[in-house]
Amino acid sequence: MNDLVVRFEHIVKVFSEGTHREVRAVDDFSLSVARGQLVTLLGPSGCGKTTTLRILAGFESATSGSVYIEDRCVNDIPPQKRETSMVFQSYGLFPHMTVYENVAYGLKVKHVPKAQIKRQVAEVLSLVGLEGLERRSVGQLSGGQQQRVALCRAIVTKPKVLLFDEPLSNLDAKLRKGTREQIRRLQQELGITSIYVTHDQAEAMSISDAIAVMNVGRLQQLGTAEEIYSRPANRFVADFIGEANFLPARIIEVGDGRVTIRIFETEITVEQDSTNFSPNEEVEAVVRPEAVDVIEVDQGDVNAEILFSHYTGSVVLYALKLPDGSRMEVQVANPKERGLLPVGARVGLRLHRKSIHLLKKEL
Repeated sequence: MNDLVVRFEHIVKVFSEGTHREVRAVDDFSLSVARGQLVTLLGPSGCGKTTTLRILAGFESATSGSVYIEDRCVNDIPPQKRETSMVFQSYGLFPHMTVYENVAYGLKVKHVPKAQIKRQVAEVLSLVGLEGLERRSVGQLSGGQQQRVALCRAIVTKPKVLLFDEPLSNLDAKLRKGTREQIRRLQQELGITSIYVTHDQAEAMSISDAIAVMNVGRLQQLGTAEEIYSRPANRFVADFIGEANFLPARIIEVGDGRVTIRIFETEITVEQDSTNFSPNEEVEAVVRPEAVDVIEVDQGDVNAEILFSHYTGSVVLYALKLPDGSRMEVQVANPKERGLLPVGARVGLRLHRKSIHLLKKEL
């Protein structure tokens, strides 16, 4: 059996705006999703992620390229025959129906026997803790409960591919966290191949087997949450995923999976594939705010002056001025242990060697 359930092959989608302008929403997008995986399409608004999802669902047609579900090209297959189900941002529930009727709707359309419908609806409602609410109107439910009803309606038909279009954006922060954990648990328990669209980095990183980072219609990087955070493919990915400082550096020596750089007039050796770098090359060092120690002046790699601090309780974020006048952000956990440093204070900074990632300079 082919272990790939979804394949996008060189998908292009062009929208016309008026009579003279075209917008390339998806640009030569290719991606394969293995059976049982949850892959998230992540990117800013307008990057093409929702259009890509809608092309898979059959709600949009690709301008060129092919979409496969298992071994079948579905370009010309209508949405209702693609064996996919979608959980929408707006829930998409029928307000005049009860919880039971909403969940059972897809099975009734498929003419599933009543006894089987009753059994399957009861099973999925139990999975998300909604048993006993079958007769309640969906309008009487909270936002979190409505989203769980929408999830039940999507999985009850046992689709080959489950699609999520920003499903948690209408929920508050605490509900989002609990609901995304429930979605991930269900997806893993049922083994449903899933594609999830969001612009929320924390959401993507917490539930995904793999994340496809998109920008201007193109795939920028595909990898696990750890891979795209620790080893971003380019400046866009590094800047979009979390916070990052981009520090100028020069290659001193390369070889054996190690790169020695000069940064802040200090030589530092970084463990990284060295095949793409050459001695004397100007590069950018990606340094995450949490991968820097704030220490005594003259004790680190460089000195800096605190411009302002942003205290959030568990962490404090310092904005610092470096000797060349550029700025850098550093995050210190558990600031109560050391105390807040005042604006104007001079400190030393030490970079965590294993957390530095080098990027070639982009033109």
